[in-house]
Amino acid sequence: MTVYHFVGIKGSGMSALAQVLHDMGYVVQGSDYEKKFFTQIALENAGIAILPFAEENIQPGMTIIAGNAFPDTHPEIVAAMKLGLPILRYHNFLGDLSKGFISVAVTGAHGKTSTTGLLAHVMGGAKPTSYLIGDGTGKGIAKSDYFVFEACEYRRHFLSYYPDYAIMTNIDFDHPDYFANIEDVFEAFQKMALQVNKGIIACGDDEQLQGIQAKVPVIFYGFAEENDFQARNIQVSEQGTTFDIHVRNNYYETFTIPTFGKHNVLNAVAVIALCQYENLDTETVKAQLATFMGVKRRFSEKEIGNQIIIDDYAHHPTEITATVDSARQKYPNREVVAVFQPHTYSRTQAFLNEFADSLNLADKVYLCEIFGSAREHQGKLSIEDLQEKIPGAELISEETTEILRKHDNSVILFMGAGDIQKFQAAYEQILEVK
Repeated sequence: MTVYHFVGIKGSGMSALAQVLHDMGYVVQGSDYEKKFFTQIALENAGIAILPFAEENIQPGMTIIAGNAFPDTHPEIVAAMKLGLPILRYHNFLGDLSKGFISVAVTGAHGKTSTTGLLAHVMGGAKPTSYLIGDGTGKGIAKSDYFVFEACEYRRHFLSYYPDYAIMTNIDFDHPDYFANIEDVFEAFQKMALQVNKGIIACGDDEQLQGIQAKVPVIFYGFAEENDFQARNIQVSEQGTTFDIHVRNNYYETFTIPTFGKHNVLNAVAVIALCQYENLDTETVKAQLATFMGVKRRFSEKEIGNQIIIDDYAHHPTEITATVDSARQKYPNREVVAVFQPHTYSRTQAFLNEFADSLNLADKVYLCEIFGSAREHQGKLSIEDLQEKIPGAELISEETTEILRKHDNSVILFMGAGDIQKFQAAYEQILEVK
Protein backbone atom coordinates (compact mmCIF):
# COMPACT_ATOMS: atom_id res chain seq x y z
CA MET A 1 0.00 0.00 0.00
CA THR A 2 1.49 3.30 -1.09
CA VAL A 3 2.14 6.32 1.13
CA TYR A 4 0.62 9.50 -0.32
CA HIS A 5 3.09 12.34 0.19
CA PHE A 6 1.70 15.86 -0.33
CA VAL A 7 4.18 18.52 -1.45
CA GLY A 8 2.63 21.69 0.03
CA ILE A 9 0.15 19.99 2.35
CA LYS A 10 -0.91 23.24 4.07
CA GLY A 11 -2.51 24.60 0.88
CA SER A 12 -6.28 24.88 1.38
CA GLY A 13 -7.19 22.34 -1.31
CA MET A 14 -4.22 20.08 -0.51
CA SER A 15 -5.05 19.98 3.21
CA ALA A 16 -8.66 19.05 2.44
CA LEU A 17 -7.63 16.32 -0.03
CA ALA A 18 -5.17 14.85 2.50
CA GLN A 19 -8.02 14.59 5.04
CA VAL A 20 -10.29 12.87 2.49
CA LEU A 21 -7.65 10.22 1.68
CA HIS A 22 -6.81 9.75 5.38
CA ASP A 23 -10.51 9.16 6.16
CA MET A 24 -10.65 6.61 3.34
CA GLY A 25 -7.95 4.58 5.06
CA TYR A 26 -4.88 5.60 3.06
CA VAL A 27 -1.51 6.41 4.63
CA VAL A 28 -0.99 10.16 4.22
CA GLN A 29 1.82 12.57 5.08
CA GLY A 30 3.03 15.86 3.69
CA SER A 31 5.54 18.67 3.78
CA ASP A 32 5.40 22.45 3.71
CA TYR A 33 6.95 25.67 4.97
CA GLU A 34 7.23 25.79 8.76
CA LYS A 35 5.16 28.99 8.95
CA LYS A 36 1.90 28.44 10.86
CA PHE A 37 -1.18 28.29 8.65
CA PHE A 38 -4.83 27.87 9.66
CA THR A 39 -5.29 24.72 7.56
CA GLN A 40 -2.78 22.70 9.58
CA ILE A 41 -5.02 22.44 12.66
CA ALA A 42 -7.32 19.89 10.99
CA LEU A 43 -4.30 17.91 9.75
CA GLU A 44 -2.78 17.83 13.23
CA ASN A 45 -6.11 16.77 14.75
CA ALA A 46 -6.27 13.88 12.28
CA GLY A 47 -2.73 12.79 13.18
CA ILE A 48 -1.40 13.46 9.66
CA ALA A 49 2.37 14.06 9.74
CA ILE A 50 3.50 17.51 8.52
CA LEU A 51 7.25 17.68 7.77
CA PRO A 52 9.48 20.62 6.83
CA PHE A 53 10.43 20.54 3.13
CA ALA A 54 13.41 18.20 2.60
CA GLU A 55 14.54 15.85 -0.18
CA GLU A 56 14.85 13.08 2.43
CA ASN A 57 11.05 13.09 2.85
CA ILE A 58 10.79 11.33 -0.52
CA GLN A 59 11.14 7.57 -0.21
CA PRO A 60 10.68 4.61 -2.58
CA GLY A 61 7.11 3.32 -2.89
CA MET A 62 5.45 6.71 -2.37
CA THR A 63 2.87 8.43 -4.57
CA ILE A 64 3.50 12.17 -4.76
CA ILE A 65 0.65 14.69 -4.90
CA ALA A 66 2.16 18.05 -5.80
CA GLY A 67 0.55 21.37 -4.91
CA ASN A 68 0.03 23.66 -7.89
CA ALA A 69 2.13 26.43 -6.31
CA PHE A 70 5.29 24.31 -6.50
CA PRO A 71 7.18 23.92 -9.81
CA ASP A 72 8.79 20.72 -11.10
CA THR A 73 12.14 22.17 -9.97
CA HIS A 74 11.12 21.91 -6.28
CA PRO A 75 13.72 19.70 -4.52
CA GLU A 76 11.13 17.15 -3.33
CA ILE A 77 9.62 16.81 -6.80
CA VAL A 78 13.10 16.47 -8.32
CA ALA A 79 13.90 13.73 -5.75
CA ALA A 80 10.65 11.93 -6.66
CA MET A 81 11.51 12.10 -10.36
CA LYS A 82 14.94 10.55 -9.68
CA LEU A 83 13.25 7.65 -7.88
CA GLY A 84 10.74 7.25 -10.71
CA LEU A 85 7.77 7.77 -8.37
CA PRO A 86 4.29 8.63 -9.66
CA ILE A 87 3.83 12.42 -9.40
CA LEU A 88 0.32 13.80 -9.73
CA ARG A 89 -0.73 17.42 -9.66
CA TYR A 90 -3.50 18.25 -7.17
CA HIS A 91 -6.20 18.95 -9.76
CA ASN A 92 -5.40 15.84 -11.82
CA PHE A 93 -5.56 13.58 -8.77
CA LEU A 94 -8.83 15.19 -7.64
CA GLY A 95 -10.31 14.68 -11.11
CA ASP A 96 -9.54 10.95 -10.95
CA LEU A 97 -10.82 10.60 -7.38
CA SER A 98 -14.18 12.25 -8.16
CA LYS A 99 -15.00 9.64 -10.84
CA GLY A 100 -15.86 7.06 -8.15
CA PHE A 101 -18.94 8.98 -6.94
CA ILE A 102 -21.96 10.99 -8.06
CA SER A 103 -19.80 14.10 -8.20
CA VAL A 104 -20.80 17.75 -7.83
CA ALA A 105 -18.23 20.41 -8.76
CA VAL A 106 -18.92 23.85 -7.30
CA THR A 107 -17.35 26.61 -9.33
CA GLY A 108 -17.60 30.36 -9.91
CA ALA A 109 -15.49 33.46 -9.42
CA HIS A 110 -17.02 34.05 -5.95
CA GLY A 111 -18.95 31.97 -3.45
CA LYS A 112 -17.34 28.61 -4.25
CA THR A 113 -16.20 27.79 -0.72
CA SER A 114 -19.37 28.89 1.05
CA THR A 115 -21.57 27.04 -1.45
CA THR A 116 -19.46 23.87 -1.30
CA GLY A 117 -19.61 23.91 2.50
CA LEU A 118 -23.37 24.48 2.49
CA LEU A 119 -23.97 21.77 -0.12
CA ALA A 120 -21.85 19.24 1.80
CA HIS A 121 -23.76 19.99 5.01
CA VAL A 122 -27.19 19.77 3.38
CA MET A 123 -26.58 16.71 1.18
CA GLY A 124 -24.73 14.99 4.03
CA GLY A 125 -27.93 15.16 6.09
CA ALA A 126 -29.79 13.17 3.43
CA LYS A 127 -27.21 10.74 1.98
CA PRO A 128 -23.59 9.73 2.76
CA THR A 129 -21.54 12.55 1.21
CA SER A 130 -17.77 13.00 1.02
CA TYR A 131 -16.52 16.52 0.42
CA LEU A 132 -13.55 18.76 -0.26
CA ILE A 133 -13.93 22.44 0.64
CA GLY A 134 -11.48 25.19 -0.25
CA ASP A 135 -11.21 26.36 3.36
CA GLY A 136 -8.97 23.36 4.08
CA THR A 137 -11.80 21.04 5.21
CA GLY A 138 -12.20 17.57 3.75
CA LYS A 139 -14.04 14.40 4.74
CA GLY A 140 -14.10 10.94 3.23
CA ILE A 141 -17.29 9.20 4.33
CA ALA A 142 -17.53 5.40 4.03
CA LYS A 143 -19.80 4.20 1.19
CA SER A 144 -20.50 7.75 0.01
CA ASP A 145 -23.13 8.26 -2.65
CA TYR A 146 -21.91 11.77 -3.39
CA PHE A 147 -18.64 13.66 -3.60
CA VAL A 148 -19.00 17.44 -3.40
CA PHE A 149 -15.89 19.45 -4.21
CA GLU A 150 -14.71 22.96 -4.93
CA ALA A 151 -13.49 23.45 -8.51
CA CYS A 152 -11.19 26.42 -9.09
CA GLU A 153 -11.00 28.17 -12.45
CA TYR A 154 -7.47 29.52 -11.87
CA ARG A 155 -5.12 28.37 -14.66
CA ARG A 156 -8.14 26.39 -15.97
CA HIS A 157 -7.46 23.70 -13.37
CA PHE A 158 -11.16 22.81 -13.30
CA LEU A 159 -10.83 21.41 -16.82
CA SER A 160 -9.32 18.32 -15.14
CA TYR A 161 -12.83 17.51 -13.86
CA TYR A 162 -15.72 15.68 -15.56
CA PRO A 163 -18.40 15.94 -12.86
CA ASP A 164 -21.96 14.65 -12.93
CA TYR A 165 -23.20 18.06 -11.83
CA ALA A 166 -21.75 21.56 -11.66
CA ILE A 167 -23.02 24.49 -9.65
CA MET A 168 -21.86 27.74 -11.29
CA THR A 169 -22.31 30.72 -8.97
CA ASN A 170 -21.06 33.51 -11.26
CA ILE A 171 -18.47 34.48 -13.85
CA ASP A 172 -16.36 37.52 -13.02
CA PHE A 173 -12.93 38.77 -14.05
CA ASP A 174 -10.32 37.78 -11.46
CA HIS A 175 -6.78 36.33 -11.45
CA PRO A 176 -5.52 39.03 -13.84
CA ASP A 177 -2.06 37.41 -13.65
CA TYR A 178 -3.53 34.56 -15.74
CA PHE A 179 -6.82 35.54 -17.42
CA ALA A 180 -6.67 38.26 -20.10
CA ASN A 181 -10.23 39.59 -19.66
CA ILE A 182 -13.83 38.56 -18.90
CA GLU A 183 -14.11 36.86 -22.32
CA ASP A 184 -11.16 34.64 -21.45
CA VAL A 185 -12.80 33.69 -18.13
CA PHE A 186 -16.11 32.95 -19.90
CA GLU A 187 -14.34 30.71 -22.43
CA ALA A 188 -12.88 28.64 -19.57
CA PHE A 189 -16.31 28.22 -17.93
CA GLN A 190 -17.89 27.38 -21.28
CA LYS A 191 -15.34 24.61 -21.80
CA MET A 192 -16.00 23.33 -18.27
CA ALA A 193 -19.77 23.32 -18.94
CA LEU A 194 -19.28 20.92 -21.86
CA GLN A 195 -17.54 18.43 -19.53
CA VAL A 196 -20.54 18.09 -17.16
CA ASN A 197 -22.40 14.77 -17.49
CA LYS A 198 -25.87 15.21 -15.91
CA GLY A 199 -26.84 18.84 -15.22
CA ILE A 200 -25.67 22.39 -14.48
CA ILE A 201 -27.18 24.59 -11.77
CA ALA A 202 -26.31 28.14 -12.85
CA CYS A 203 -27.13 31.57 -11.44
CA GLY A 204 -29.50 33.08 -13.99
CA ASP A 205 -29.08 36.55 -12.49
CA ASP A 206 -25.47 36.50 -13.71
CA GLU A 207 -25.29 38.02 -17.17
CA GLN A 208 -22.30 35.92 -18.23
CA LEU A 209 -23.82 32.62 -17.10
CA GLN A 210 -26.93 33.31 -19.18
CA GLY A 211 -24.74 32.65 -22.22
CA ILE A 212 -23.48 29.21 -21.13
CA GLN A 213 -24.12 26.38 -23.63
CA ALA A 214 -24.19 22.73 -22.51
CA LYS A 215 -25.03 19.21 -23.64
CA VAL A 216 -26.99 18.65 -20.41
CA PRO A 217 -29.94 20.51 -18.81
CA VAL A 218 -29.04 23.94 -17.37
CA ILE A 219 -31.24 24.85 -14.40
CA PHE A 220 -31.17 28.58 -13.65
CA TYR A 221 -31.62 30.01 -10.14
CA GLY A 222 -31.77 33.51 -8.69
CA PHE A 223 -34.08 36.41 -7.83
CA ALA A 224 -35.37 37.18 -11.33
CA GLU A 225 -38.72 35.70 -12.40
CA GLU A 226 -37.38 33.96 -15.49
CA ASN A 227 -35.26 31.60 -13.35
CA ASP A 228 -36.33 27.97 -12.89
CA PHE A 229 -35.74 28.33 -9.12
CA GLN A 230 -36.62 31.76 -7.81
CA ALA A 231 -36.23 33.22 -4.30
CA ARG A 232 -39.11 35.53 -3.34
CA ASN A 233 -40.46 37.29 -0.26
CA ILE A 234 -37.09 37.68 1.48
CA GLN A 235 -37.38 38.53 5.19
CA VAL A 236 -34.40 39.43 7.40
CA SER A 237 -34.49 39.02 11.20
CA GLU A 238 -31.90 38.72 13.96
CA GLN A 239 -31.99 34.95 13.43
CA GLY A 240 -31.13 35.08 9.73
CA THR A 241 -32.89 35.21 6.37
CA THR A 242 -36.18 33.52 5.36
CA PHE A 243 -37.39 33.22 1.77
CA ASP A 244 -39.87 31.35 -0.41
CA ILE A 245 -38.75 29.22 -3.35
CA HIS A 246 -40.85 29.10 -6.50
CA VAL A 247 -40.03 26.39 -9.04
CA ARG A 248 -40.99 27.56 -12.52
CA ASN A 249 -43.37 30.07 -10.91
CA ASN A 250 -45.07 27.53 -8.62
CA TYR A 251 -44.59 27.88 -4.85
CA TYR A 252 -42.37 25.05 -3.58
CA GLU A 253 -41.35 25.68 0.06
CA THR A 254 -40.14 28.28 2.57
CA PHE A 255 -36.56 28.07 3.85
CA THR A 256 -34.52 29.84 6.55
CA ILE A 257 -30.75 30.26 6.66
CA PRO A 258 -28.86 31.61 9.71
CA THR A 259 -26.82 33.97 7.50
CA PHE A 260 -27.25 37.39 5.90
CA GLY A 261 -26.75 39.03 2.52
CA LYS A 262 -28.12 38.34 -0.97
CA HIS A 263 -25.11 36.22 -1.89
CA ASN A 264 -25.95 33.77 0.92
CA VAL A 265 -29.54 33.50 -0.31
CA LEU A 266 -28.28 32.76 -3.82
CA ASN A 267 -25.91 30.07 -2.52
CA ALA A 268 -28.80 28.45 -0.65
CA VAL A 269 -31.06 28.52 -3.73
CA ALA A 270 -28.35 26.75 -5.76
CA VAL A 271 -28.15 24.02 -3.12
CA ILE A 272 -31.96 23.69 -2.94
CA ALA A 273 -32.14 23.36 -6.74
CA LEU A 274 -29.56 20.57 -6.86
CA CYS A 275 -31.15 18.68 -3.96
CA GLN A 276 -34.59 18.92 -5.57
CA TYR A 277 -33.14 17.71 -8.89
CA GLU A 278 -31.68 14.69 -7.07
CA ASN A 279 -34.99 14.09 -5.21
CA LEU A 280 -33.49 14.52 -1.75
CA ASP A 281 -35.98 14.84 1.10
CA THR A 282 -37.26 18.43 1.30
CA GLU A 283 -37.72 18.43 5.09
CA THR A 284 -34.12 17.26 5.54
CA VAL A 285 -32.92 20.01 3.20
CA LYS A 286 -34.88 22.59 5.22
CA ALA A 287 -33.46 21.36 8.53
CA GLN A 288 -29.88 21.23 7.26
CA LEU A 289 -30.04 24.72 5.73
CA ALA A 290 -31.20 26.10 9.08
CA THR A 291 -28.23 24.61 10.96
CA PHE A 292 -25.29 25.48 8.70
CA MET A 293 -22.68 27.37 10.72
CA GLY A 294 -20.52 28.48 7.80
CA VAL A 295 -17.03 27.66 6.57
CA LYS A 296 -13.65 28.85 7.81
CA ARG A 297 -12.65 32.43 7.02
CA ARG A 298 -16.05 33.37 5.60
CA PHE A 299 -17.70 35.90 7.93
CA SER A 300 -16.20 34.09 10.96
CA GLU A 301 -17.36 36.08 13.98
CA LYS A 302 -16.35 36.60 17.59
CA GLU A 303 -17.46 39.16 20.13
CA ILE A 304 -14.77 40.81 22.26
CA GLY A 305 -15.99 43.48 24.65
CA ASN A 306 -18.47 45.61 22.74
CA GLN A 307 -16.92 44.96 19.33
CA ILE A 308 -17.78 42.26 16.79
CA ILE A 309 -14.59 40.97 15.12
CA ILE A 310 -15.08 39.26 11.74
CA ASP A 311 -12.50 37.34 9.72
CA ASP A 312 -13.29 37.03 6.01
CA TYR A 313 -11.39 35.82 2.95
CA ALA A 314 -12.82 38.61 0.75
CA HIS A 315 -10.04 39.62 -1.67
CA HIS A 316 -11.97 40.85 -4.74
CA PRO A 317 -14.20 43.97 -4.90
CA THR A 318 -17.35 41.86 -5.43
CA GLU A 319 -16.55 39.85 -2.28
CA ILE A 320 -15.80 42.95 -0.20
CA THR A 321 -19.16 44.42 -1.24
CA ALA A 322 -20.92 41.18 -0.18
CA THR A 323 -19.12 41.07 3.19
CA VAL A 324 -19.94 44.70 4.01
CA ASP A 325 -23.55 44.02 2.94
CA SER A 326 -23.75 41.05 5.34
CA ALA A 327 -22.39 43.17 8.20
CA ARG A 328 -24.88 45.95 7.48
CA GLN A 329 -27.80 43.49 7.40
CA LYS A 330 -26.82 41.63 10.54
CA TYR A 331 -25.72 44.69 12.54
CA PRO A 332 -27.75 47.62 11.14
CA ASN A 333 -27.05 49.88 14.14
CA ARG A 334 -23.27 49.49 14.34
CA GLU A 335 -20.39 51.27 12.61
CA VAL A 336 -18.73 49.01 10.01
CA VAL A 337 -14.92 49.25 9.97
CA ALA A 338 -12.94 47.57 7.17
CA VAL A 339 -9.34 46.43 7.71
CA PHE A 340 -8.19 45.22 4.29
CA GLN A 341 -5.02 43.59 3.02
CA PRO A 342 -4.85 43.50 -0.81
CA HIS A 343 -3.76 40.12 -2.20
CA THR A 344 -1.26 40.23 -5.11
CA TYR A 345 -0.02 43.31 -6.94
CA SER A 346 -1.60 42.27 -10.25
CA ARG A 347 -5.09 42.03 -8.72
CA THR A 348 -4.66 45.34 -6.86
CA GLN A 349 -3.51 47.05 -10.06
CA ALA A 350 -6.31 45.58 -12.20
CA PHE A 351 -9.11 46.48 -9.78
CA LEU A 352 -7.75 49.61 -8.08
CA ASN A 353 -10.89 51.73 -8.65
CA GLU A 354 -13.26 48.84 -7.91
CA PHE A 355 -11.45 48.12 -4.61
CA ALA A 356 -11.86 51.76 -3.64
CA ASP A 357 -15.58 51.71 -4.53
CA SER A 358 -16.28 48.56 -2.50
CA LEU A 359 -14.24 49.67 0.53
CA ASN A 360 -15.96 53.06 0.51
CA LEU A 361 -19.16 51.19 1.46
CA ALA A 362 -17.67 50.81 4.97
CA ASP A 363 -17.80 53.67 7.48
CA LYS A 364 -14.04 53.66 8.03
CA VAL A 365 -11.17 51.94 6.19
CA TYR A 366 -7.72 50.80 7.33
CA LEU A 367 -5.29 49.36 4.78
CA CYS A 368 -2.45 46.87 5.30
CA GLU A 369 0.58 46.51 3.01
CA ILE A 370 -0.08 44.53 -0.18
CA PHE A 371 0.50 40.80 0.28
CA GLY A 372 2.53 39.38 -2.62
CA SER A 373 2.30 35.68 -3.42
CA ALA A 374 4.44 32.72 -4.38
CA ARG A 375 4.04 34.01 -7.96
CA GLU A 376 4.88 37.70 -7.50
CA HIS A 377 6.71 39.55 -4.75
CA GLN A 378 6.54 43.13 -5.98
CA GLY A 379 4.67 45.39 -8.32
CA LYS A 380 4.62 48.89 -9.77
CA LEU A 381 2.03 50.25 -7.36
CA SER A 382 1.94 50.63 -3.57
CA ILE A 383 -0.75 50.61 -0.92
CA GLU A 384 -0.72 54.43 -1.02
CA ASP A 385 -2.20 54.28 -4.54
CA LEU A 386 -5.30 52.62 -3.09
CA GLN A 387 -5.32 54.86 -0.01
CA GLU A 388 -5.53 57.97 -2.22
CA LYS A 389 -8.84 56.76 -3.65
CA ILE A 390 -10.54 56.18 -0.27
CA PRO A 391 -11.37 59.34 1.69
CA GLY A 392 -10.12 59.09 5.29
CA ALA A 393 -8.41 55.71 4.81
CA GLU A 394 -5.44 55.09 7.12
CA LEU A 395 -2.55 52.64 6.91
CA ILE A 396 -2.23 50.09 9.70
CA SER A 397 0.47 47.61 10.73
CA GLU A 398 0.67 44.77 13.24
CA GLU A 399 2.23 47.25 15.66
CA THR A 400 -0.49 49.91 15.29
CA THR A 401 -3.74 47.91 15.57
CA GLU A 402 -4.47 49.63 18.91
CA ILE A 403 -6.13 52.42 16.92
CA LEU A 404 -9.09 50.10 16.30
CA ARG A 405 -10.07 50.31 19.98
CA LYS A 406 -11.53 53.76 19.44
CA HIS A 407 -14.32 52.28 17.28
CA ASP A 408 -16.71 51.65 20.12
CA ASN A 409 -19.61 49.23 19.54
CA SER A 410 -18.49 48.59 15.96
CA VAL A 411 -18.14 45.66 13.58
CA ILE A 412 -14.50 45.25 12.49
CA LEU A 413 -14.02 43.32 9.25
CA PHE A 414 -10.54 41.85 8.75
CA MET A 415 -10.54 41.01 5.02
CA GLY A 416 -7.97 39.44 2.73
CA ALA A 417 -6.50 36.25 1.29
CA GLY A 418 -2.94 36.75 2.50
CA ASP A 419 -1.93 36.78 6.17
CA ILE A 420 -4.51 39.30 7.40
CA GLN A 421 -5.05 37.01 10.43
CA LYS A 422 -1.80 38.23 11.96
CA PHE A 423 -3.26 41.75 12.16
CA GLN A 424 -6.39 40.38 13.80
CA ALA A 425 -4.32 38.29 16.22
CA ALA A 426 -2.23 41.35 17.16
CA TYR A 427 -5.39 43.35 17.84
CA GLU A 428 -7.06 40.60 19.86
CA GLN A 429 -3.92 40.33 21.99
CA ILE A 430 -4.22 44.05 22.83
CA LEU A 431 -7.88 43.59 23.78
CA GLU A 432 -7.06 40.64 26.03
CA VAL A 433 -4.24 42.50 27.79
CA LYS A 434 -6.51 45.48 28.47
